[in-house]
Amino acid sequence: MIKINHQVVEPEDLIQGISNNEEKSIVKQMAANHASYEYQTISQLKFELLFRTNTMKAAQELNKSGAKFTTFSYAFCNKKYWDRLRNGGFLIKPEVRPSVAILDILKNGKLYAFECSTAIAIVLYIATLYSIGSERFDILFGRLYLMDWQFDEDLPIQQKYGDDYLPGDVLHFNNPDFDPKQPWWRAENVIYFGDDQYYGHGIGIRNASTIINFLNGKRKQDPKNSAYLMRMITRPQYQSI
Repeated sequence: MIKINHQVVEPEDLIQGISNNEEKSIVKQMAANHASYEYQTISQLKFELLFRTNTMKAAQELNKSGAKFTTFSYAFCNKKYWDRLRNGGFLIKPEVRPSVAILDILKNGKLYAFECSTAIAIVLYIATLYSIGSERFDILFGRLYLMDWQFDEDLPIQQKYGDDYLPGDVLHFNNPDFDPKQPWWRAENVIYFGDDQYYGHGIGIRNASTIINFLNGKRKQDPKNSAYLMRMITRPQYQSI
């Protein structure tokens, strides 16, 4: 259900003021889920809907960018905008605008390679840029750092266990019997699009069974457990951005 200022609101009343079909679909799914989504104002809900659609847009664009999948040890970036640190992370160069640097990953994807958790961070930062604009983005993320699950305090991230998946959520496929010679396939972090479609860096936009079959092909000898979609959801704290 959806609550605005502690009052349950019917989805039909909300979607009347929404022109974007993706956002309408998300509202309907929120209303149908057993979970409760609470906002102080309708503006807060609309910002989350905008951010979610921008997350999916950013994931689609990163998928088409030509950026490669690799491990932290072999990660690389465009040296014009980023310093590649010893741990495989990317730190923005001084005097570079964060909005320009993060969009360069989409523009010059072939100059970048990173693993899937960093890809998720990149998607969420691009979604933030699309949602708040370049001026505010440049102020908030002046020392932008891309590495694994390390997020700036101005982009707070939360995790919860559950299955009330919504388009724009970050979800996780676990591969418990992964091949120890390929530990980077112990899991795949994905952006959920709805309708059984997920973006995972290094895998592309696929359905759940395709991702599971791919991960099952990266298991140790004589595996006993199949890869599976976890009941864990990672989301930005939209109301704190």
